[in-house]
Amino acid sequence: MGKVVAARARGFTLVELVIVVILTAVLAAVGIGLFANRSAFSPLLATQQLSSATLLAQQAALAGNSSKSVVIRQLSDKLEFDAGGDTFTLSREGTSMSYRLSGGIFLTIPAAGLTVSFDVLGRIAAPVARENIDFRITGSSQFNLCLSSLGAVYQGACQ
Repeated sequence: MGKVVAARARGFTLVELVIVVILTAVLAAVGIGLFANRSAFSPLLATQQLSSATLLAQQAALAGNSSKSVVIRQLSDKLEFDAGGDTFTLSREGTSMSYRLSGGIFLTIPAAGLTVSFDVLGRIAAPVARENIDFRITGSSQFNLCLSSLGAVYQGACQ
């Protein structure tokens, strides 16, 4: 007579399931804590929005299109970037955006907007031809952006 071996049960033990539930709860609590105190405004996102809008306007200028400018508006609740018929918006969340031309003083961007135009080589043509534009975003902290005379956007003050 042969021995009959019982089939081994497969699956997770109760201890393993409890550990997984506890780890999931801890990770969820830590994740919620990391994002709960953050505002929706992101200086990095503002940099990306400004970069996208200027790139669209530069491409239009290089292609000879008439929509070769970007208009930056500071409205009561958002920042708005218009370029080539496309509008990029970003919630302000209590922040303020200002600009400075040629090392002058910082001026608040008006609701009517600041228009930056590009020439056929993709360089800044207006408000001042071939001059850098410094942008400053202030709120809970201060963040500087530079729109170089060649149309590149980068973090920090213009040199």
